[in-house]
Amino acid sequence: MVSGEQINKSKSIQQQTGKTFYFATLLLPRRVRYATHILYAFFRIADEVVDTSENKNTRTKIKQLNEIQKAVLGKSLTEDPSLKAFEELRRRYDIPTTEIIAFIDAMRMDISKNRYTTFEEVEEYMRGSAVTVANMMVSIMKVEETEEINSSAAALGKAFQLTNFLRDVREDIVEYNRSYMPKETLEKYGVEYKNIEDLEFSEAFAEVMREEITRAEEFYREGVEGIKYLPKDCQFAVLLASILYADHHRLIVNQDYDVLTRRSTLSMPDKVACLMKGWWHLRVTKDPTTTFYLSTGMSNGVREENQQDGKVLRRVFDVKGLLVNFQK
Repeated sequence: MVSGEQINKSKSIQQQTGKTFYFATLLLPRRVRYATHILYAFFRIADEVVDTSENKNTRTKIKQLNEIQKAVLGKSLTEDPSLKAFEELRRRYDIPTTEIIAFIDAMRMDISKNRYTTFEEVEEYMRGSAVTVANMMVSIMKVEETEEINSSAAALGKAFQLTNFLRDVREDIVEYNRSYMPKETLEKYGVEYKNIEDLEFSEAFAEVMREEITRAEEFYREGVEGIKYLPKDCQFAVLLASILYADHHRLIVNQDYDVLTRRSTLSMPDKVACLMKGWWHLRVTKDPTTTFYLSTGMSNGVREENQQDGKVLRRVFDVKGLLVNFQK
């Protein structure tokens, strides 16, 4: 049985390193919330082997990932409370071994690969780094898996991951000499990796960002269609996570697509505004998909009358403005 200590340790890891996802996780029912803390802790522990082990060589990092994989698959003992908890979670929810191995393989890929020629290569990476996360969330929610559920979950996982890539362009290149921006998209607008390495922002790079945001939003459109099939008590948390991640696009656009000299960060007023807008629109529309479009202002996929209603509601329901003024 997972102990309170293991849950608290995992919760602390998520709270410190995944603030946006943690904010939405708090709205999940306890039966799913605690399991989500444990899932996230496992993901983060593996990720940190890759990204925070500056003085360890490649062989050492691969060895550590292999040890993590063995521990969570029950093939070796571990003293880490979060990994112990995940191993029990894996057995309780029958999380497929293939999903765990695919995730660890993506972490191994981060060690050996730091540039991507095509978007197809990025998608291959996301199969392990993002789709596995979505699939494991489906498992702990005990959703009856269908082709529609699986495809929408995969799309939403990719959407979140692509938003992270766009938000973290500067951090990835400065701290890890890594870029997930496809070379084919850069070349289309005359941008080179060296421009990113030198943090040289230009209108050409802004065009790259516009195209990649458009690509990410296509995955959001596919992904949010599946929220209505989730358990009722899980839907709003997943919807809020979708709204929060998509809101980074608003921030990026507002800073003229310049993610090379600064990073877009959701403030607490931003998060609370997303929460309240999402709650309000869902209360009015009763539909998660429509609520997503009204809350984010994302185009397409919303009936014209709903778009007009959304414009009116956004004008009279400027939650962030109210919160900022209140703080003053």
